[in-house]
Amino acid sequence: MSLLATISTVAVASYALLSSVHKSAQALYALRTDASLPPYDSADAGALPSVDVIVPCFNEDPRTLAACLKSLASQDYPGRLQVYVVDDGSANVAAVAPVHASYAYDPRFNVILLPSNVGKRKAQIAAIRRSFGDLVLNVDSDTEIASDVVSKLVRKMQDPAVGAAMGQLTASNRNDSWLTRLIDMEYWLACNEERAAQTRFGAVMCCCGPCAMYRRSALLLLLDQYETQFFRGKPSDFGEDRHLTILMLKAGFRTEYVPDAIAATVVPDRLLPYLRQQLRWARSTYRDTLLGLHLLPGLDRYLTLDVLGQNLGPLLLAISSIAALAQLALTGTVPWWTGLTIVAMTMVRCSVAALRAGELRFIGFSLHTPINIFLLLPMKAYALCTLSNSDWLSRKVAKSSDVDVSIEDATNGPSLNPGSKAPGSIRGAGLSRAPSQLIASDGIAAATD
Repeated sequence: MSLLATISTVAVASYALLSSVHKSAQALYALRTDASLPPYDSADAGALPSVDVIVPCFNEDPRTLAACLKSLASQDYPGRLQVYVVDDGSANVAAVAPVHASYAYDPRFNVILLPSNVGKRKAQIAAIRRSFGDLVLNVDSDTEIASDVVSKLVRKMQDPAVGAAMGQLTASNRNDSWLTRLIDMEYWLACNEERAAQTRFGAVMCCCGPCAMYRRSALLLLLDQYETQFFRGKPSDFGEDRHLTILMLKAGFRTEYVPDAIAATVVPDRLLPYLRQQLRWARSTYRDTLLGLHLLPGLDRYLTLDVLGQNLGPLLLAISSIAALAQLALTGTVPWWTGLTIVAMTMVRCSVAALRAGELRFIGFSLHTPINIFLLLPMKAYALCTLSNSDWLSRKVAKSSDVDVSIEDATNGPSLNPGSKAPGSIRGAGLSRAPSQLIASDGIAAATD
């Protein structure tokens, strides 16, 4: 056996062993033993925790933003709910103005217009410092949440030991392309395998940005650290969800996953934007994994296995793949053992996912393996070599052709709550006649009517 064949075989065998142990433990711990949430401590709405929903926006498509805000207006939470829409110096602020105006008479909605782009993290902080609710729910402007999401996350947050909780993510544009279908399955696996296993130990390592709730008292203690994150002397402007989750764990709070709190978010429908997104996420993961390593001795041993599986596993797979490709190119011999091992591991994982989800479509997730080997692994290597780069990579202005659609029409369409009787129009959603507030950059509030 040649040196290259030996390296490939040893690496893929090590990968198979580590992955088998990791995924088996993950599947075991991801099994839901008690899916019920604790009931509210009081039926009195005034005694329930107050919730502030923060929606940072930058160059968002008006239709997408309208759908997001409609889902927030439709929440069934009986307690106090306030929504803060933070426009982060968008270039298309005139195009989204009708969306803001649609909520001018809903006292729950407040619009904050920042004079220039300061980044998602600082946009969130601008709203956090202007609000005062007991709990803070971060929602991305391209995300729609089911009508019971706030209620379900609040019930999880009744435990004072819980500092943060996230819902389950799905792709709202799942049927747009083969890539969106693949990403939707990727989200299911990330939520219902990875996060579901981590929540057994109260240590979800990343409460995802599209739908994550935080305890304000804990958040205020960590706000300065959150705002001033640096990496190698440079401000870190992305990965805010993972970093804030790690800070919560460092402060001694539990972080949880609530699978029944469903949020549907827009995902990339083309390969290049998807790879840019994955590059940004990979840099964030590496940075905050380094930050969180010292937490592992105080957590369950499974979390150490999880970190090893997620970081050492891809390295072993990359070494095996490079050696196998070099063997094929230089010696002309086919690395059968490596190929068959990877195929077998892929089919086992996809079959288990299909069985757990009860959907045969997960067999198609096998397509993710060649994308992972030939695109994502090289991209992750590049991310590791460029950790100091904080470019967002994917922020663009919505096309003008999308802006011409009326806001009322934009709110019609598929709902996360098929049984809901709420009308499609924003104006028809039973809103109060009191004016909402437009908060200018200097913090002075003015009525929008």
